[in-house]
Amino acid sequence: MQHGRHGEPMRCVMFAELFDDHAGQLRGYLARRVGAHVADDLVSETFLTAMRVHESYDAERGSVVGWLYGIATNLLRGHVKRELRLLRAAERYGIDMVTAEALETVVVARIDAQSHLRRLAGELARLSADDRDLLLLTALAGLSTHDAAIAIGMNPATARSRLHRLRQKLKGAQVDA
Repeated sequence: MQHGRHGEPMRCVMFAELFDDHAGQLRGYLARRVGAHVADDLVSETFLTAMRVHESYDAERGSVVGWLYGIATNLLRGHVKRELRLLRAAERYGIDMVTAEALETVVVARIDAQSHLRRLAGELARLSADDRDLLLLTALAGLSTHDAAIAIGMNPATARSRLHRLRQKLKGAQVDA
């Protein structure tokens, strides 16, 4: 891996320079569209997104500036859609924007939790009966690993090892989703 000044990975240096070169103008454009506070958030999101999807940049299709403004425009559209949704909810239910935003946050959190729960349920269903019981006895019943092992007739040392692997597997499934 190449490194830039002070040993930072080259990609970080390149993004820092990209930010220094273009964030101000990008913020100015966004601030004229949605105000300074929202513009600051969108500029941050733009560069975070650019770092995540940097492989999608193709110099043959256009300049890096166009690519950044494309990311920013997509984020801006998402912001505007959300704002319109909130305004419609405020109008429909006769509530203020703060309440509409709070309600949206609650709904999104519930949907996200349900999605995680479905994935977790699927993973639990694929476990062997002993592994599922071990995991649920410790997670839901609050038993120690030793007590859970005794409850299902498993060697406590084996249970500790299995429980560690099961937790890692489930964490990996959450990240992959």
